[in-house]
Amino acid sequence: MTYQQLITDHAHDPEQLERAYQAAVKAGQGGAFQQAIEAGRASDPDNLLYAAWHYRLRDVAAAVKTSFVRWGWAVPLALLNGLLFWWLSDEERYSIQIAGGPPGASTFLPTLLLLVAPLAAVFVLAYLAPVRRRWPLAVLIGVVLLAAAGYVLWVYPRLGTRPFQEQYITLMAMHLPLLAWAGVGLYLVAGHRDPGNRFAFLIKSLEVVIMGGLFAIAGGLFTGITIALFSALGMEPSELVMRLFIAGGGGLIPVIAVAVIYNAARPPAGQSFEDGLSKLLATLMRTLLPLTLVVLVVYIGFVLLNFREPFENRDVLIIYNGMLFAVIALLVGATPVSLAETSPRVANALRWAIVAVAGLALLVSVYALAAIVYRTAMDRLTPNRLTFIGWNVVNIGLLALVVWAGARGRAADWLPRLHRAFTIGTVAYAVWTLAMILVLPWLFGIDQGALDTLPPAVRAVVYESPDPILLKCAGSPHIYLLDDGEKRWIDTIATFTERGYVWGDVHFVPCDELHSLPDGEPIPADAGPPPPP
Repeated sequence: MTYQQLITDHAHDPEQLERAYQAAVKAGQGGAFQQAIEAGRASDPDNLLYAAWHYRLRDVAAAVKTSFVRWGWAVPLALLNGLLFWWLSDEERYSIQIAGGPPGASTFLPTLLLLVAPLAAVFVLAYLAPVRRRWPLAVLIGVVLLAAAGYVLWVYPRLGTRPFQEQYITLMAMHLPLLAWAGVGLYLVAGHRDPGNRFAFLIKSLEVVIMGGLFAIAGGLFTGITIALFSALGMEPSELVMRLFIAGGGGLIPVIAVAVIYNAARPPAGQSFEDGLSKLLATLMRTLLPLTLVVLVVYIGFVLLNFREPFENRDVLIIYNGMLFAVIALLVGATPVSLAETSPRVANALRWAIVAVAGLALLVSVYALAAIVYRTAMDRLTPNRLTFIGWNVVNIGLLALVVWAGARGRAADWLPRLHRAFTIGTVAYAVWTLAMILVLPWLFGIDQGALDTLPPAVRAVVYESPDPILLKCAGSPHIYLLDDGEKRWIDTIATFTERGYVWGDVHFVPCDELHSLPDGEPIPADAGPPPPP
């Protein structure tokens, strides 16, 4: 039986409601009980028992607002994380080189960019674990996150071609933070897996990000002023000192931001959401909702006037996807944890504003997905395209679920349904993130041993260009497809065109190197004996 149904059945039985509340608090679901009370109060505003519970739970929430930051534990952990970041920020010692390239290939990314989120999550878990007393789970999640980062560093050379290696590493710099966030969330909602707690974690996540951004701005100003002061005396900080300010200072932020925002002694739904940054975030996001609605309406009008633009311009498509993720974050931030301090009229307006913004964003998301699929069909499937096709599918599903959950049913039930929709979307995001980390190198990987046996010029082509690899030499009219180390003769231009190949895919190599490749099955298979280059 849900809390909503229990409260409805016992709306005039104070003792039964008290027992239900104490059981909910013991199970870490006090927030879910409060949401059910507020839903009942919205449907029956004249019920005095609902009103009494409303004020009682508001007073309970106020009592939670006392200081809860354990500075004696947070500061040492933050300092240790900062020192580790500072040590790993030495790019001469810790950097990612694209595998298989010519000698002396330049560094692609600092290794720290792949390690920063898993390491930060480990220290955040170390801050939370002594209070929540779930050390085995914290250790398990920390090991999995560090193993994921190690897996990426181990497996990326398998992608072989430089573009695919670079795409995978860049994608992982975005996906490992998502996995780390999901790991911390899994730890916090363990034992409190109801939609109310999961959604409360999403809200607190936004608050931590904003607080971290404020700390970063303050740290940047402090660093800039310090450098300016020493420069005025003719003293330039060394590279070692600069790394200590930038990387080391950045390492302090995750633990401190979590310590300031999150009360480790309470589950997500038991946090305070009615004051400070929580109230500022909710007010800001809800103020932006009508503005976003106007912008989306105007934007869709421009889409109709420039319908082909994202189909032909990759940069426009990237902007579309970035906008969609921003809109989803806005929808999460604008959705209240409870309606305790919201009048029925305002709650109803908020409900339909969320539905309207989600509906328009859904149209744009379907449009963006169509553009990615079209570009893939016209060219080839790449790690980037597969990843963002999946993200768009998840976004479409989430936005459709938000519209459905917000628009249907009774007004009193819309908020729990919306929480459930967002938590389902969160699980989908986490699953797709993990799938991309694990699967991409094997879907787009090549046999490095076979690559090393290719002639130098052919190997250089494979290193710089993803499949299909079409080869030709200047002294021959024939074109060949490189397939598993063999050259496959394409019999006619008609066959070449029918298979979707374009002249831009053809690479010229020396005739002797092309001749040295073993012959494979011609295209089509009944084309006859392949001619020599």
